[in-house]
Amino acid sequence: MTVLSDAEILDSLRTGEIKLEPSDLSSCLNPAGYDLRCSKTVVLKPKQYMLVATLETVELGLNVAAFLHIRSSLAREGVIGSFAVVDPGFRGQLTLNIHNVSEKEITLKEGERIVQIVFHSLGSAAKKGYNGSYQNSKGIVSSRRNKQ
Repeated sequence: MTVLSDAEILDSLRTGEIKLEPSDLSSCLNPAGYDLRCSKTVVLKPKQYMLVATLETVELGLNVAAFLHIRSSLAREGVIGSFAVVDPGFRGQLTLNIHNVSEKEITLKEGERIVQIVFHSLGSAAKKGYNGSYQNSKGIVSSRRNKQ
């Protein structure tokens, strides 16, 4: 797998292999990724864990997977995250698991860039796309692990 450059991300957006809605290419596109934004303002108290949704709806074609990374400015303040792989074929808003490990309250504002999504080109297209419990997610989606 290779990481997509900004030029390749733009090409993938034009062809529809990647969809980001709403997008703000002027402030969110990076040389090797795209910054996803917080869907609403949240206040993380010290030592608090919270689920937060991205503002953007993400859709990936069968040739692309993605990984999420907390923005370094937030990490320097004590925000850490645990994120899953975004599989080929996924579409929906992403629910982020974030934790404030600091001793101070941290506010994430609506529209603030909070994680970078890094897109990876697969060696060959996936035979089938993601079709799990979180397909077409909207807003914050809690665990569906034990729900039948």
